[in-house]
Amino acid sequence: MRSVATLVALLLAAAITEPAALDSIEPGAGAWTTWVIGPARALRLPPPPPATDSAAELAELRALTGARSSAALEAVAYWDVGPPSYRWNELAVSELLRRNAYSNVAGRELALLHVALHDATVVAWDSKHAYMRPRPTAVAPGIATAVGVPRSPSYPDERAVAAGAAATVLGALSPERAAFFAARSEEAARSRLLAGVSYPSDVSAGLALGRAVAARVLEHRRADGFAVPWPGVVPHEAGKWRGSDPILPQAGTWLPWTLASPGELRPPPPPAPGSARMATELEELRSVVRTPKRDADALFWEHAAGGRRGYHFWNDVVSRTLLEQRLDDNAPRAARAYAVAHVAFHDVGVACWEAKFAYWAIRPGQLDPRIQPLFATPNHPSYPSGHSCFSSAMATVLARLFPGSAAAVEALAREASESRVWAGIHFRSDVDAGRALGHAVGRRVLEHARIDADGG
Repeated sequence: MRSVATLVALLLAAAITEPAALDSIEPGAGAWTTWVIGPARALRLPPPPPATDSAAELAELRALTGARSSAALEAVAYWDVGPPSYRWNELAVSELLRRNAYSNVAGRELALLHVALHDATVVAWDSKHAYMRPRPTAVAPGIATAVGVPRSPSYPDERAVAAGAAATVLGALSPERAAFFAARSEEAARSRLLAGVSYPSDVSAGLALGRAVAARVLEHRRADGFAVPWPGVVPHEAGKWRGSDPILPQAGTWLPWTLASPGELRPPPPPAPGSARMATELEELRSVVRTPKRDADALFWEHAAGGRRGYHFWNDVVSRTLLEQRLDDNAPRAARAYAVAHVAFHDVGVACWEAKFAYWAIRPGQLDPRIQPLFATPNHPSYPSGHSCFSSAMATVLARLFPGSAAAVEALAREASESRVWAGIHFRSDVDAGRALGHAVGRRVLEHARIDADGG
């Protein structure tokens, strides 16, 4: 006759191996379109450990959760804020601000980060729903959790996946900081064990999976042209932009994610100096009435939400909207929103800079010294307006991702564009072309991401 201990062990093993009924978040996300890796099943993990190993892992979890310190609880709370992509996005933005990165450079790095996070999350969801491993608390209710139990299968742990992917990308982009990101990655992964919501094997598999996906994304974009010096020269022609050392002219040669070439959507030429249309646009700028409100708005879009910090403003809009939409526990949808937004930001930056340095359009104050800008004119050609390009692309994708916010984000994008006229640094044709290009790139990115085909 079997002993009581043997019967208990058999019952525990049965409970561990039996898939539990689960109202899972985004059960079909493992079939979503990826940016780099192709079908997620191609990177599906091997099965999770057998029941006997899971029993040993439960014992480890009981020991960890039973001896949590205040510092451990702080780490658990820190890494549990928002969806898995959120905390790594904040760390990346902090690094970019520390380096005073220009928006085009930041757009490239954030696109790499969020494509890796997106594809890693999709692959994780494929493995989760292939194996349907119950969370530790489903088979051992006595484990005291420190956060809410995620509504998804346990294997692999999604926050460990994000940690592995993000630390790999950020370490590659800033090699001198690779050890820092690796340490944060291990801390993020361990927090899931201290929280009591994942098995050790969920966490280790998640880290490995995230790193593998990120490595593929980095290799895929290794020849994106970022490191290639600009081969051009500033023209010395009447009616063209005048200056030296323009800001990032090479950014218009970088490889886009969704366009066939940087110039695929290039707008038509700007009005020629001396033309009737240019005369009309000059008169509009001379007639601008500067009010305290207009000046304040123009200064806001230049110094707080534009130039080197434009990416920061729109990135914050994405994060805030995700939290407002209660997508904290929806890792796939949050990862997709971040990826779509930042690919759009990157690609419109490439397309905008390609057009700027194809036309070398003169700035208003260079053409007519009577036009006095509100602040120093950015050191690159006028057409099309960068603010209009970036803001309109972001408004286009965010309006599709979050229809309830469509009017608000479009109003922001329109104000960003108009502020450049109020400040006297752009012609009307600059902002119109920038808005048209931004909307076109945004639509292209949405088509590429196949959001409708993948389930809204």
